[in-house]
Amino acid sequence: MENFRRKAYANLLDWKTNNNGSTAALVLGARRIGKSTLVEHFARQEYASYLLIDFSVAPAEVYDLFRDISNLDYIFTRLQLIYHVSLQPHKSAIIFDEVQMAPLARQAIKHLVKDRRYDYIETGSLITLQQRSVDIVIPSEETKIHMYPMDYEEFRWALGDTATVPLLREALHAGQPMGNAVHRRLMRDFRLYMLVGGMPQAVAEYLKSNDLGRVDRVKRDIISLYDEDLRKIDPSGKASDLFKDIPAQLSNNQSRYRVSSALHGQRADRTVDVVRALENTMTVNIAYHVNDPNAGLALTRDAERFKMYVADTGIFVTLGFKDKAFVENDIYSRLLADKLSANLGYLFENIVAQTLRASGKELYYHTMPTHDKKKNYEIDFLVADRHKVTPIEVKSSGYRTHTSLDAFCAKYKRRSQKQYVIYTKDLQVEPDITYLPCYMAMLL
Repeated sequence: MENFRRKAYANLLDWKTNNNGSTAALVLGARRIGKSTLVEHFARQEYASYLLIDFSVAPAEVYDLFRDISNLDYIFTRLQLIYHVSLQPHKSAIIFDEVQMAPLARQAIKHLVKDRRYDYIETGSLITLQQRSVDIVIPSEETKIHMYPMDYEEFRWALGDTATVPLLREALHAGQPMGNAVHRRLMRDFRLYMLVGGMPQAVAEYLKSNDLGRVDRVKRDIISLYDEDLRKIDPSGKASDLFKDIPAQLSNNQSRYRVSSALHGQRADRTVDVVRALENTMTVNIAYHVNDPNAGLALTRDAERFKMYVADTGIFVTLGFKDKAFVENDIYSRLLADKLSANLGYLFENIVAQTLRASGKELYYHTMPTHDKKKNYEIDFLVADRHKVTPIEVKSSGYRTHTSLDAFCAKYKRRSQKQYVIYTKDLQVEPDITYLPCYMAMLL
């Protein structure tokens, strides 16, 4: 796989510079987002040499080395002989790839880090790390780095474009609209990102073939892999069913994920553990309802009331339309041509969720009854901003009506900070509300 430029590289560099060997870096993320490629590229660039242990294929003798770590000299000698790598004290790194498969190796991190001879980088899946760490002493000497699918800026980098996003930052800072012609081009580019997505394999296939049909096949393979993984994590199939039902749930424009619809009559309060396990795979993003929106959003989070999104919108597109073969599916041409029907606006809600999560923000939302109590006002996303909250409403059309945002700010005026409408038209900055084109969502 290509060594795409990833922002997590900077996080690793910060860890290496500031921790100076006092912790191991643990890179967490969903399958197929490029963790292994990233850490090996980082080790190759930043160290004199490195030793890569891929525990998914490591021989038994490597596993056996971590059963007794009383003699580190012997362990390091054996590893160098097995992998034909010469390690240099204070200049080399050892990578534990897929460390969830070797709990004893992870437990050894405490002692390996204390030895200070080499740096250590681990990669793994959060859910399987938790499942396989029950019988070990979990090391506190780990710096966790969360990695997500490629965001829009990383996608533009992959396409050889390093100018667009800095210019968008300047435009937003100045409150300067892009102009019709530029805006149309930017929206076309962003819709392409929504279709291809941020999974490195899908991006690599697009760069190689420029064929969205081939890209779609790559994404279908990833969905099949996820399904297999989810059934290993939860043999009952509940996690898999919850994942597959995300497009249907969002298309119904409901104020919460209806667990009973996906799992045939089961209640949300009985599936909290399954939902948490699914969230920990990092294949989904979950926005939890907050009952009392304030700066401490997590304090009133309702674990049984949530909305669920696919972590990668490219995967979401394929998941939502996988019942049709690519040649029969016009979603790609419709989205590229900006001819989506109104009921496909949930694609934009999913991409905003993905964008906010990739920038490190937790996802929350809020609903409140209308005056006649027949419907609900809904704020799609709430973001903590110092001692206040920032409400965000997502619209797939250019209409600038925002009754939910108005009602929220009227009720919680003292708690609200900035207000945003994320939509498909050009940037407009007004005293109370910023109308943000969706390709600028990453700049929030």
